[in-house]
Amino acid sequence: MASQEIEALASALSRLPGLGPRSARRAVLWLVKNRERALPTLLDALNAVQEKLVECATCGNVDTKNPCGICADPRRDQKSLCVVEDVSDLWALDRSRLFPGKYHVLGGKLSALDGVGPEDLSIAELLARVEQGGIDEVVLAMNATLEGQTTAHYIAERLEAFPVRITQLAHGLPVGGELDYLDEGTLAQALRARRPVD
Repeated sequence: MASQEIEALASALSRLPGLGPRSARRAVLWLVKNRERALPTLLDALNAVQEKLVECATCGNVDTKNPCGICADPRRDQKSLCVVEDVSDLWALDRSRLFPGKYHVLGGKLSALDGVGPEDLSIAELLARVEQGGIDEVVLAMNATLEGQTTAHYIAERLEAFPVRITQLAHGLPVGGELDYLDEGTLAQALRARRPVD
């Protein structure tokens, strides 16, 4: 049996996404075996993040400075704003390097079952950013779930009062996908979003 401290570390790691109890124990064992070089580096990184981590007051991103690196970047397109549910969505989109504009993190999605209403998300802050002017397009990059699409529809309705173009990420057939393996919702969305053949 491992000591109480080692078990506590394994238990803490097992709460991270993608790590179960067995994976956490393997990670702890690796850290113990490589403690001379791995533990100090990990501890320094964790302490630095704990001391410096802040939420960007402009967009809601998580960074070590406020405003975040994306909001402070003058090369970003100031006229395009991409709205996402969570920081993980922002990081995924920005990693692709395909969207040149700025972002706005809602902090979740509307969900009557979970008791999440518009006042629980940063929708008011989004509307204030758009009202300030200078934004030509708002891209609604919500997840293709019922709650995500409900959130996108609600925001689109609220943005109708402003002179901005409202767009949404395309949904439908994935590249390399085979029709007989796709769910009905994906097929329905692909049929609704069909376009002329070039």
